[in-house]
Amino acid sequence: MDTRAIFKASGFLILTVIGIPSNLFICCAFLHTRLTEAKLTPADVILCHLAVANLTSTITRSFSQMLTAFGYRNIYDDFSCKLVVFFFRVSRSLSIKLTCLLSTYQAVLVAPATSILDSLKHRIPKYLQHIIVSFYAFCFATSVHLLLYSSSNLINNTIPPYTFNYEYCYVTYPDYTFFISIGLSLFFRDFAFIVMMAVMSCYILVLLYRHSKKVKNLRSSDHGNSRSRAETKASFAVVTLVILYTVFFGVDNAIWLYSLTIVRVAPLISDIRGFFSILYTSVCPVVVIATNPKVKAKLKLPRLRGLPHSVDTSLPTM
Repeated sequence: MDTRAIFKASGFLILTVIGIPSNLFICCAFLHTRLTEAKLTPADVILCHLAVANLTSTITRSFSQMLTAFGYRNIYDDFSCKLVVFFFRVSRSLSIKLTCLLSTYQAVLVAPATSILDSLKHRIPKYLQHIIVSFYAFCFATSVHLLLYSSSNLINNTIPPYTFNYEYCYVTYPDYTFFISIGLSLFFRDFAFIVMMAVMSCYILVLLYRHSKKVKNLRSSDHGNSRSRAETKASFAVVTLVILYTVFFGVDNAIWLYSLTIVRVAPLISDIRGFFSILYTSVCPVVVIATNPKVKAKLKLPRLRGLPHSVDTSLPTM
């Protein structure tokens, strides 16, 4: 293996080793909470679906890319290729929309009663299932073209024009018009949600700054201040996720737009884009595990088993 192949294999191996168990742990943690406490907050539900989307992305893209980097070839047939590429694009799009929904809901939670967002405090939890189902339906509908144009092999082992090369699979479009229209539509579909989550995150930061000025003289032992600190931590965790996604999205889609302007993309450029397109699926669960009280509590269960329960579960979660 040359130097590029070693770095590529190592990078995707790290993403796979982190992404699969961490996202799986978050899913199991919320499932255990649902079975034992019979209730999840709207933020918990969103995070659980986000973990499922990230887990799917890791399996379909990071794991496949890792195998290819280690020299495995022809790991999928045409039918499997269509499913792998399709579910990767669906899960990636879902990840964007769910992160946007999470930032919007957190902005609604911290918004004052005089804000126009206050009316959503009861509407989002009430219609949360409908919102998430509509996200799934939209992502499936806008990614269905991949089932038509994905394949595992190339004719004469030559990459034709207007082809996205995943190395383990190929997506070949019939002409330039279709190639550019699909590419731009996918970009603007995701970019709209990126802009919305960025606006909501800025709104959260402004509210937190104003609130910190009001409560800076309160005693740290005050109950309201304690609850406020918990909400602040949750808000900063959400903002962190948004910032990370925006940075990764920026790199990924800058290369995506560049690839639309040329017939064939250099392998190194494709590797960089592939890495950033799934980097969030490994970083996101680490942030969630480090900041979400319910998920962190599951890590302590084996150590606390048999000891008196003294954990306060009344604080809001991310």
